[in-house]
Amino acid sequence: MSAPEQTQPDIPPKISWGMMLPLAIFAGLAGLLFYGLQTGDPSKLPSALIGKKVPAFDLPPLEGLKEKGVQVAGLSSKDLARGDVRIVNFWASWCVPCRDEHPYLVKLASVSKAPLTGINYKDQTAAARRFLGRFGNPFVAVGVDPKGAAAINWGVTGMPETFIVGGDGTILHKHVGPIDGQIIEKELLPAIRKARSKS
Repeated sequence: MSAPEQTQPDIPPKISWGMMLPLAIFAGLAGLLFYGLQTGDPSKLPSALIGKKVPAFDLPPLEGLKEKGVQVAGLSSKDLARGDVRIVNFWASWCVPCRDEHPYLVKLASVSKAPLTGINYKDQTAAARRFLGRFGNPFVAVGVDPKGAAAINWGVTGMPETFIVGGDGTILHKHVGPIDGQIIEKELLPAIRKARSKS
């Protein structure tokens, strides 16, 4: 009669940091998403670009968009570092919330006295011109971002988004989603005043 076989106890595999790192990154991103969902307000998600210079870009003008017979200029990062606090709005003619916010952009340009610049995102030229022709053009410059590269570099997650940029080209404030009268009074105008006080 042979001796019973002895079985080795199961030894759990060693867990390396290489295996844990992707899980840790995923957990961090999931936590941010959960935070945004809990607040119910995507504009409360932190932006990695606040306090940093605007990403380098050079966008052509919206072809055929004219004011008093003169082509409205395009937009570059150099334009945002000329000493004035500026507002940058990412928009598109196909974006329904952009239509809802447009009257408030016109108001913001008027009451803030800050130059309002637009970045037209993945749009058709004729459609974008018609949009501004119908609803009014509050922008002193409109850069065209046909492939969305500038939007990616700015960390834009959807249309519309609005940024306050200091006179030295530093991004000071970001608002995700359409603006309205309350957001202008309670969020954007105070951010503009604060930016001017630092200039």
